[in-house]
Amino acid sequence: MSQDVADRIQAEITEHPVMLYMKGTAMFPQCGFSARVVQILNHMGVPFHTANVLEDAELRDGIKQFSSWPTIPQLYVKGEFVGGCDIVTEMFQSGELAGLLRDKGVAEPSAA
Repeated sequence: MSQDVADRIQAEITEHPVMLYMKGTAMFPQCGFSARVVQILNHMGVPFHTANVLEDAELRDGIKQFSSWPTIPQLYVKGEFVGGCDIVTEMFQSGELAGLLRDKGVAEPSAA
């Protein structure tokens, strides 16, 4: 991974309280796993920013190295790697995701 990509990722996760690296965009997800994470965040009323890894092969490879996580999507909250689709889904269902967002001061998630 180039230093440029590492710096870009660090800047994005620092600048945006909730950052989702995904395939496609929030309006047009291009994989079911990315779509599920977008649905969860939208359902919770959490503002988030996305980066489409399909538009940038260097970013797609770089984010996997950055997080030491092999799959996309990847969710970051306040610069901290939360997880991929399965982890985010489990955390949402258990209420842990709402607690994390509240603890990080990101947003007061709407009641699910």
